[in-house]
Amino acid sequence: MTQSPGHAHEAGQSPALTPAQAFDALYAFCAPALVRQAYLLTGRRELAQEAVERAFQLAWQNWPQVARDRDPAGWVRAVAHECALSPWHRFRLRYRHPEPPPADAADRALLEALLKLPPTYRRTLLLYDGIGLDLPETAAETEASTPAAAGRLTRARRLVAGQVPGLADPAALHRRLAELASTERLRAAQPPTVRTYAERRTRFWTRSALAFTATIIAATTLTLRTAPTHYEAPIGPAQAISGVPAEVGMGPLSAGERALQAKLRRSADSGPERLVPVAR
Repeated sequence: MTQSPGHAHEAGQSPALTPAQAFDALYAFCAPALVRQAYLLTGRRELAQEAVERAFQLAWQNWPQVARDRDPAGWVRAVAHECALSPWHRFRLRYRHPEPPPADAADRALLEALLKLPPTYRRTLLLYDGIGLDLPETAAETEASTPAAAGRLTRARRLVAGQVPGLADPAALHRRLAELASTERLRAAQPPTVRTYAERRTRFWTRSALAFTATIIAATTLTLRTAPTHYEAPIGPAQAISGVPAEVGMGPLSAGERALQAKLRRSADSGPERLVPVAR
């Protein structure tokens, strides 16, 4: 038996959200923290905002899949971290020069220590000591085994403590990561802007795919109409032939040729005489 919307509201059940409302709620809940996390991963404010916006654009383009995921926030976080740590950013002119570091000396030392870590170590340290995921979750999100993630975490802590001796304690490291991320004024775009851009991007790629498909079909049709229906062997290039004697025209017979001709005329042309051996 189904309840009417009025009965559901009276029973205290919240009405179902539209996809846009659910996306906006997820964005409002996750985007500010994700921008701060991406900043700790990259040390770049603009790149952090760009990575988070790109992650939510992909989430909106794949919203049916993301909405059914058991952890939509984790889905977006993983994509944002991968976008932030993409090695292709080094080839972009706008990201070839470092940004101004934090004004505080302690924050600057911690950020420099983080950026000296390999990207996988940096991400593992952020997920475990910064966000508070457990080790299996950290390993799953970084696509590593649990022992490998534990090894990366141990080495990352040791390297950071070597640069900033006061952060050997994991609790102190957790507190300083939160303070470093919160001191920067980082903002993300509004949810409608992200959804609109994602929809425009989807339409662009859809139209591009349709145009490319139409071009392939037209080229194939033209080829079928203009292609020959049978095979014609190519004619080889002409070549000069040497060693062939020149043609000789008819002329008067020589004395020897006339004697041979007379002898042939005197001999029998047919009959048994031609088969009788002549004694010599």
